[in-house]
Amino acid sequence: MEERVLVVGAGLVGSLLALFLNRLGFRVQLVERHPDPRLPVQRSPEGRGGAAAGRSINLTICERGFAALDRVGAGDAVRAIAVPCHGRVIHNVDGSLEYQPYGCRGEAIHSVSRGQLNRTLLALALEQPGIDCAFDEKCLEVDLNRPAATFQNHRTGAMATRDGTRLFGADGAYSQVRLQMQKTQRFDYAQEYLDQAYKELRLPAAAAGGWALEKNAIHIWPRGHFMLIGFPNVDATFTVALHMPYEGQPSFSSINGAEELLALFHSCFPDAVPLMPTLVEDFFSHPATSMITVRCFPWTCGGRVALVGDAAHAIVPSYGQGANSGFEDCSVLADCLAAGESWPAALAEYERRRKPNAEAIADLALEHFAELRDRVGDPEFLLRKEVERRLSEIYPERFTPLYALVSFTNLPYVEALARGREQEKLISRVMAQPRLRERLGDELELRRLLEPLLREAALVA
Repeated sequence: MEERVLVVGAGLVGSLLALFLNRLGFRVQLVERHPDPRLPVQRSPEGRGGAAAGRSINLTICERGFAALDRVGAGDAVRAIAVPCHGRVIHNVDGSLEYQPYGCRGEAIHSVSRGQLNRTLLALALEQPGIDCAFDEKCLEVDLNRPAATFQNHRTGAMATRDGTRLFGADGAYSQVRLQMQKTQRFDYAQEYLDQAYKELRLPAAAAGGWALEKNAIHIWPRGHFMLIGFPNVDATFTVALHMPYEGQPSFSSINGAEELLALFHSCFPDAVPLMPTLVEDFFSHPATSMITVRCFPWTCGGRVALVGDAAHAIVPSYGQGANSGFEDCSVLADCLAAGESWPAALAEYERRRKPNAEAIADLALEHFAELRDRVGDPEFLLRKEVERRLSEIYPERFTPLYALVSFTNLPYVEALARGREQEKLISRVMAQPRLRERLGDELELRRLLEPLLREAALVA
């Protein structure tokens, strides 16, 4: 009997999963609730747009994401639509700038438009014989036993039931597949919203067509409990996100008109104002987007159904790991299936390997959000980062900062987190040493300071 796999959701993870499954010899049916993103923007009866549908704020793809993409031949296509970012530029209120490199060896994360990435992966998937996709079909019900799902076409209203020998829920943080699994016994589910949201804004290319800001960097305007962050695009524009609380001062509820919005920007982000001519229009053209963490267990049901990506483990976007962790899901799942065991055994192994790592990156993403918003401009924080950088330069085989472990290696998130926690203890001990700032610039003096501490921490021989 030919294995036919039904994948609910043709977003980033669903499209990549289809490519992995296709390479393993399975026929794949993708079903997507939104219009085909490869087509010009059209409006459905519900007012939903094609390429504009869903969240469109930029993503960052790092080493672990590219490791998965390269396995199915998609890596170079994604690199072609992304901008490598070697560090972040901090914009202070007084107009001064500070550059903070992400790595010590030229490493970069890659900024890419969510829409472009989705179109690229979906196009690659649909070029393959054995992968089909139905669009504009909203999942209404899921039969976990058959397995099958019932869909309604947004344009025609027609109902259709589609089945497969296996079914994957790749339908995002508000997954209909997961919702059906929640009705089964002993299914744990938790969701937690941040008290903040974000709005996407635009920063166009310079008048001459070049870059208005440093190209190969993420730009951050940290202001305590709110911030602005900008991601470069290949067309020299930046996708900018304003992160603020829902309530309080300032907040999304406190800005009710152009005058209040411009007053906030002139006082807190003055250097951004002349670069964003459509600021008012952008801000009031769509609602704020919430940020949610989703945790659940189990991710599989009966050896026939499984969750992948945000459907299993949605995280806040601050660490830039949402897509990367979803892509790793696909890669690990493919390894489990290729091992030759039965479907139930392969899905159980996939769940065993990925669930702890999903928990680790969810925790890290929440911590990193607070770091970006509250600490990246703090002098003590900057000193800690300088200590990390110097340790990594002097002892590259022994010390790798947590951010680099997450973004520039394929070390499982659980191991990166554990290693990072131990290194934090070491950094705290280094920070307590006298005359630290002046000693950082003298490598010989710095080695004398560091080596006893490193030995105690078992990081050097």
